[in-house]
Amino acid sequence: MNETHSLLEPFPQKEPIPASKQEGEAAEPVRIFRWRTLLQLDVASADWDILVLSTCLKLLLFPAYRSTDFEVHRNWLAITHSLPISRWYYDTTSEWTLDYPPFFAYFEKLLSIPAYFIDSKIVDLQNLNYDAWSVVVYQRITVIVTELVLAIVLQRFIREAADPSVQRIISVSLFLHPGLLIVDHIHFQYNGFMFGILLWSILMARNGNKLASGFLFAILLNFKHIYMYLAPAYFVYLLRSFCLSPTGALQPTKFLSLANAVIIVFLASLGPFILMGQLPQLLSRLFPFTRGLNHAYWAPNAWALVTAADRVLLKVAQRFGIEVLAINEAGVASTSRGLVGDTVFAVIPNVKPIHTFIITIVFQAIFLTKLWRLPSYKSFVTALTLCGYTSFMFGWHVHEKAILLVLVPLSLLAAENNAFFRTFMIASVADRLLHPLGSLGLRTTTEESV
Repeated sequence: MNETHSLLEPFPQKEPIPASKQEGEAAEPVRIFRWRTLLQLDVASADWDILVLSTCLKLLLFPAYRSTDFEVHRNWLAITHSLPISRWYYDTTSEWTLDYPPFFAYFEKLLSIPAYFIDSKIVDLQNLNYDAWSVVVYQRITVIVTELVLAIVLQRFIREAADPSVQRIISVSLFLHPGLLIVDHIHFQYNGFMFGILLWSILMARNGNKLASGFLFAILLNFKHIYMYLAPAYFVYLLRSFCLSPTGALQPTKFLSLANAVIIVFLASLGPFILMGQLPQLLSRLFPFTRGLNHAYWAPNAWALVTAADRVLLKVAQRFGIEVLAINEAGVASTSRGLVGDTVFAVIPNVKPIHTFIITIVFQAIFLTKLWRLPSYKSFVTALTLCGYTSFMFGWHVHEKAILLVLVPLSLLAAENNAFFRTFMIASVADRLLHPLGSLGLRTTTEESV
């Protein structure tokens, strides 16, 4: 299938695509995007059973604990409904200001329309911490409904897998993953919906429609900027396998097609704010580096170990009076004890955002080099997994749920061989232990990794 035949063709024909056609041997006629193809799922009865049972479970979680993220999203409904777009990223009525990219703001605007008719108090900007049953039910239902994007894409992976039974196990374990249940259906967010877009983009790459893959990933970036962690793998893969010929020569038509698709997405997202001269304000909301190195509930990454080592060295320096270990008095009372703010070390030199960026890129360059040399689908998914993992280990202000950026692409490799499957199981078990620790107590912040 020629990759330029359709930007949004969601799924290929049942027949496998010959390798020669994937290389662009013979172009097929241009076909429009057919939504009915997306809905022709041929869902097995077992899959319907899983969907029904999982929905019942999620309905039972309606009265469950709600973190401050619940009020965050209610407030965003109110901001986008009550205020003109020019004030969305300036409003400070609530401490939970809008700090997601514009596509998510548009998404909240869309959700605010039925919310107004269900209960107008939901979108009242001054009605802070409103938690009537009407808003609880409405917001919980929106998570369940939008998560169907993830269910549909996972079902397509099952349908087109070489071993559907194994892929079904992997897909179900992902759809019912405790991490997603906690952060979406208890803690309250929309990660399932956005991971559905990510998997749809990956599916397009697997089926040879790399233009659609890049287009969908650009859309995802404008929903939630945490997916920038995966952007280096997309950049290398699409540039090498789509824009360049096997000999390394630039293919201008394909390059311009991909560039225009990405530019169109970003203009649709950022264009209104650029015209209003608000891009600096928007970026300051998306990338508030003053939140500090560590998130309020620390991700178990390299910086958590560095922070722990700093406390140990501080105790050693205080006890034995080692002169070589100079103590920074500001760091004695700092080191982010569950609060958001700059992390100041007592003994170890302080870490800045640029340091975390350089370290992350250096480690990513190792496997991105391999992806450049061998731009296959499997190498791409492996690079996505490792990009997520290195960003989790070395990124700035990493939220503990960012481990899902590792688990989701890794789940696609788990059916390949036992080594990947064992890694997936270990990471999944670790994630299941990780999320409850950060979700049972009241959070001091709901901010995302940047």
